[in-house]
Amino acid sequence: MIYATVIFEGEAKVEYLKLKQIVDLEIKNGIIKSNNQTLFNSINNKIELLKTNPVAVRAVKKSFIPLKYRNQGVTNLWVLNISNFCRMIYNIQKEEIQIICFIL
Repeated sequence: MIYATVIFEGEAKVEYLKLKQIVDLEIKNGIIKSNNQTLFNSINNKIELLKTNPVAVRAVKKSFIPLKYRNQGVTNLWVLNISNFCRMIYNIQKEEIQIICFIL
């Protein structure tokens, strides 16, 4: 069984931490269900999926990888649907999955 490490890079890390703060505040204020919480839980569930099956989703054709990412050494890119019609874009580096950004 493959068990990869998942890390957040750059803007994905910033957005994930912002979302976590919002969700924590909502829970503290007694809000038990919101779009933010649904999105946050979806991201966390998909991360668990990626740890055991990082290629279970669709790959981006190499010719469609944005130059921004190719210049950073990204040679493969994967897109994973998360809740609320959002997507998570990630890169696989050996045993490590780097979440690059979210399309919200």
